[in-house]
Amino acid sequence: MFTEENLKKIEELKKKYPTTQALVLPVLWMAQEQFGHISNDTMKYVAQLLNVPYGHILGVVTFYTMYHSKPIGKHHIEVCTNVSCMLRGSAKIVEHLEHRLGVEIGQTSPDMKWTLSEVECMGSCGTAPMFAIGEEYYENLSTEKVDKILSELT
Repeated sequence: MFTEENLKKIEELKKKYPTTQALVLPVLWMAQEQFGHISNDTMKYVAQLLNVPYGHILGVVTFYTMYHSKPIGKHHIEVCTNVSCMLRGSAKIVEHLEHRLGVEIGQTSPDMKWTLSEVECMGSCGTAPMFAIGEEYYENLSTEKVDKILSELT
């Protein structure tokens, strides 16, 4: 269940949007912030709360990389592997991260410290290769720069 505060926010949002289906993205964002990820039960809850089909909610959660259907680590590393980053060495960065963190793309470390994900273009083609950790972008990466960034987080 959402907190009373989040339920009030949803009621306020309903006044600003033409349909409850238009509320799906912001309400899912609230759910993820409150619960840490968006489980199947949370998707069903949001669907019922907004009177939107569960299949629509599931489609949104599985389409957008900003939503997580399972718990993620404290540090979520999203590596861009699209064309520009790939041409400038993102595969080497991914391999280095997998070795250093002991997880493969799509996995979370057993201690819940790291989650490693592959994402499509993050709009930093001129400074490839790059990754994001949370809301912070790191560009012009090398394995040495990756090691420095990771050591600052540990």
